[in-house]
Amino acid sequence: MTIVPDATASLESIPYVDIAGQFRAERDVLMPIIEAVLASGQHVGGANEQSLEQALTAWCGTKHVVALNSGTDALILALAGLGVGEGDEVITPPNSFVASTAVIHQVGATPVFADVLADQNVDPVAIRKVITSRTKAIMPVHLTGRVADMHPIMEIAREYDLAVVEDAAQSIGSRYDGKLAGSIGDVGCFSAHPLKNLNACGDAGFLATDRDDVAEYARLARNHGLVDRNTVTRFGTVSRMDSVQAAILEFRLGRLEEIIGRRRANAALYRSLLDPKVAFSPPCREVEFNTFHTFVIQVERRDALRRHLGDAGIGTAIHYPVPIHLQPAAASLGYREGDFPITERQARRIITLPVHQGLTDAQIRRVATTVNEFLGAK
Repeated sequence: MTIVPDATASLESIPYVDIAGQFRAERDVLMPIIEAVLASGQHVGGANEQSLEQALTAWCGTKHVVALNSGTDALILALAGLGVGEGDEVITPPNSFVASTAVIHQVGATPVFADVLADQNVDPVAIRKVITSRTKAIMPVHLTGRVADMHPIMEIAREYDLAVVEDAAQSIGSRYDGKLAGSIGDVGCFSAHPLKNLNACGDAGFLATDRDDVAEYARLARNHGLVDRNTVTRFGTVSRMDSVQAAILEFRLGRLEEIIGRRRANAALYRSLLDPKVAFSPPCREVEFNTFHTFVIQVERRDALRRHLGDAGIGTAIHYPVPIHLQPAAASLGYREGDFPITERQARRIITLPVHQGLTDAQIRRVATTVNEFLGAK
């Protein structure tokens, strides 16, 4: 099925995302798939989960994939499976979605933040500066669909004997020096939330790993620790993926390359149109293959620009306006404003423009023109 943007889309409104439009384009194929799952009576686990895991294993190029309820659960089970817990520290950036810090707290460890680079991904030099005797793992976040600078991160991990958990929630299909996001560290954790490039019709996620011990732990833990109906070898939780979501994701996995291609084309068109003097978008390095889960620019007068775009019927978002170290929930960690100047400056300047695969070139040109004109670009 070829993705064809709707050329008749209203000039009055350009949505930031168009999940409903995605369903309209897929409905004739997707509904029979959903009906077949419901008719089977196997709504949790079973053949659909196994089939998706096999397909994702081939996609990710790892030895194991474990289907789960969410990307958040994938991170929790990855950390727990690596033995991260009470008294340990995990280094991560403070500019991510709150889940990447919350999961560290959930396993009993302490989040330790490291500032980021101009591309919004964690700075390897900053990671090295905050390593202590309690550091157990590094959790880089591949933000916006761009893989963090993994060569120096992996060198640091080897030097200090640290685990690496890739938060690849926003970067399925992204590559770094030929390696897929989530296949570089010990474990890669993915979200299939409805807003992701590979998206379910509800919450879903999975982890990918070459480590037998982590995969075994996650498979047991996601289903109460049951090895059979009446035997529990370790206490677990409930993080099974629903069969309907597994079937939807396997179908959409077959379209993912095309979706990524459309998003990359949209991002390239933005880059050719936006004036770099007023709208900074981090360039992609030669080793990067960016899948553009989001298209983020950094501008002055961000809030005023967002209001102007909204008045023009153009949807936008901010990922994320308040860094995690300044959230009320993080107060006990002892961080203060000014501790991470690059993260904090970016939080005041970033704005996410629509980049989804349903956009037309004309819509992207309209967004770019509106941005340029408001910011006084030539």
